[in-house]
Amino acid sequence: MKHYEDNFAHNHLPHASLQAECFTGHPDFEFPEDLNCVEKLLDRHITEGNGDRIAIRTFDITWTFNDLYEKANQIAHVLTENLDFKPGNRVLIRSANNPMYVACWFGILKAGGIVVATMPLLREKELTVMVDSAEISHAFCDYRLEDAMMEVKSPFLKHVITFDGSGEGFSKLETLMGNKPKVFKNYPTKSDSLSIIGFTSGTTGKPKMTSHYHKDILLICEAFPKYSLQPTPDDVFTGSPPLGFTFGLGGLVLFPFYYGASTFLIEKPSPELLLQAIQDFKVTICFTAPTAWRVLTTKVNEFDISSLRKCVSAGETLPLKVWEDWYEATGLKIIDGIGSTEILHIFISSNEENMRKGATGLPVRGYEARIVDKKGNELPVGTPGRLAVRGITGCKYLNSPEKQKEYVENGWNITGDIFRQDEDGYFWFVARGDDMIISSGYNIAAIEVESVLLTHEDIAECAVVGLPDENRGMLVCAYIVLKDKEKACDALTKTIQDWFKQVAAPYKYPREIRYMDSLPKTETGKIQRFKLKTTLQS
Repeated sequence: MKHYEDNFAHNHLPHASLQAECFTGHPDFEFPEDLNCVEKLLDRHITEGNGDRIAIRTFDITWTFNDLYEKANQIAHVLTENLDFKPGNRVLIRSANNPMYVACWFGILKAGGIVVATMPLLREKELTVMVDSAEISHAFCDYRLEDAMMEVKSPFLKHVITFDGSGEGFSKLETLMGNKPKVFKNYPTKSDSLSIIGFTSGTTGKPKMTSHYHKDILLICEAFPKYSLQPTPDDVFTGSPPLGFTFGLGGLVLFPFYYGASTFLIEKPSPELLLQAIQDFKVTICFTAPTAWRVLTTKVNEFDISSLRKCVSAGETLPLKVWEDWYEATGLKIIDGIGSTEILHIFISSNEENMRKGATGLPVRGYEARIVDKKGNELPVGTPGRLAVRGITGCKYLNSPEKQKEYVENGWNITGDIFRQDEDGYFWFVARGDDMIISSGYNIAAIEVESVLLTHEDIAECAVVGLPDENRGMLVCAYIVLKDKEKACDALTKTIQDWFKQVAAPYKYPREIRYMDSLPKTETGKIQRFKLKTTLQS
């Protein structure tokens, strides 16, 4: 259906026959055909008389829902009146997590635009790929990050408007907003109008364009948070994931606002700042990655985190030792979850009632999952295989039918992960599909080796990949970051290898160990194993 004057994105959706089967089956998942998701996430708080409630805090700024509502409306006016904007245009946001980022996000949707949110660490090369791929016409950019944005040369990009995300001064956008009305009539989008384009986070090379409808934004708010978090208006959310990552968008904007709660945003969320925010602003729900939970555990005793009631981990699988160490230090159980940019947010997780230590969990409300072989046949209980998921949201790659066929098979989303399912229905992570190491006929999951190595007293972080080998096919190669980097030596390597053979199956031990000062990671905290594999091959 054509809802926009600029139909580029809708015209490049995959054919219906290539999309995953989506179903609702519950009144909570039914939304009207005429739908702009901003009305449910933001505007209703004003009409219901809750405009004075706090929506966003930082260490320096406090905005109510009314503040956010008025600024989003003014931004929508700027787009439609000053910037030659047409509904359906793609608008990029380049900024760290701050209130103006959120105002731009809502303003774009109010005007009928499609948001392309990005992460601060991206540079001219990555930004250009995004602008050209999505034919982005407008960009809102924090002036502190404008250098890379200004280097983007594309025939599609017509307007780059800077703003001041620090809240300390004014930039071009604030100047244009100055005399704009604080009310705006939202563009009449439909439930299946595109709202966002999310580029995959780049752990496997060139990113792909995923797309999601206005109804998808609201559907995920009825899924994971209701299943695992049970949010109330008194909750305060925080976390480290960038808003350009759908894990962060959901956890730090969509979920709190859908339930009338507030969010605490941190532009550069170090472990110390996360803990400081939890202590000083009585944060109740925290989203971050496994690597951060590991560091937080070492510092948590220096802070009062008694307000915290829910801890959520995603982005990578959560090592059992990280879960155990955090629980021992705090008495809180980390909720692990697996989601994807393609499906928008978490689709397998747990809650306090059904959590099984070490398992990723069960399908959250609105989704179903199964383990299949290469032909799509369901596998017996306990057999590792490909994870297949379907439910209220699904993969919709733009302008990429071949990639769409790879991700969606027979109506199911094939995530690229290897899992097994136990007799009680719980899903257990085994490996990424491309992280399985086959050595001398043995199937060795990289995550299994990593989970053992992380229990060694000298190891702070590690990543395991397969090293091509003429005799064995592949060798297990471990990249290790030591707690004390001065200890790196051949003798320690031998000690770690001998220790590993004593505590785990000897055939899994890392025959090659390489020490690093740090591991390559995406901005969302995922270890970029493809970069380590490239290093091995060079």
